[in-house]
Amino acid sequence: QVQLVESGGGLVQAGGSLRLSCAASGTIFSINNMGWYRQAPGKQRELVAATTSGGSTNYADSVKGRFTISRDNAKNTVYLEMNSLKPEDTAVYYCNLGVVHTAGPVYRSLQVWGQGTLVTVSS
Repeated sequence: QVQLVESGGGLVQAGGSLRLSCAASGTIFSINNMGWYRQAPGKQRELVAATTSGGSTNYADSVKGRFTISRDNAKNTVYLEMNSLKPEDTAVYYCNLGVVHTAGPVYRSLQVWGQGTLVTVSS
């Protein structure tokens, strides 16, 4: 199996910064896409940022220029650097990884979600 552990959420004042981390463990052959999503109270989960194995990235318009997604393939970890935070960034942030998982001779593609980490930005 594959497990994801998120960390880095917390309470920050508007204009501040936070760095989220999401580390994958288990019998992993490779990790393709990596992404961060968020869900605010009463709203649908939305894509914040994503990166492919080739290094391309895309961001939600609302975070462009403020957030940066990066990955450390050696550590099976994806990061989200969040700067100039705004109260509207308050949400539970989830990582999502496209993983090729090995179970003996079998290889399976999985989309795995982290447990979520709360980011609260006060005004």
